Amino acid sequence: MNYLAHAYLSFEQPEIVVGNIISDYIKGKKQYAYPLSIQKGIQLHRAIDTFTDNHPATKQAKQYLKSAVGAYSGAFIDIVFDHYLALDVNCFPTSNALSVFAENTYQILDSHQELFPEKFQKAFPYMKENNWLYNYQFDWGIEKSFASIVRRAAYLTSSEDCFNLWQEHYEPIKQLYQIFFLELKEYSFEYLQNQLHHNL
Repeated sequence: MNYLAHAYLSFEQPEIVVGNIISDYIKGKKQYAYPLSIQKGIQLHRAIDTFTDNHPATKQAKQYLKSAVGAYSGAFIDIVFDHYLALDVNCFPTSNALSVFAENTYQILDSHQELFPEKFQKAFPYMKENNWLYNYQFDWGIEKSFASIVRRAAYLTSSEDCFNLWQEHYEPIKQLYQIFFLELKEYSFEYLQNQLHHNL
């Protein structure tokens, strides 16, 4: 899952960060058991996912990896886009900006652990200890994330071919990210503003 994008697109609002990050672990109506501010983060996450899945740039990017991982190409592109985001000077303009952002995000999550679904309770210590948000910028960080998808996937045995395809098409996929993320950021900001001014 592209944790970095979901954290970044929460626009530094703690409850939105929490809801946005834990959303994949909360199915259907279970979201309504959470405080309203957390629900808004969950809803934002789902809106981001829908926007992403339907965006032409995302669909085009998936084609580069499809021959290696088939229907899982979307999950791999999510991770790849987090890599480009981590290196995006428009989002993290200074040398330590990503590091500071990652630490702030972990602190926000730390202070809301009582809200974590069971599966995220288990995942979060690994996320923090291995500094996933920061390490998306490195190729080896992406390799590890790719391997994690394979471990959870029903029909994949290796991510090596997918990783090689990404490396081979690094620049054209990056260009698609640049088109996509600018529009996603604008969409997410407007969506969140509407959410914050209305009840669900």
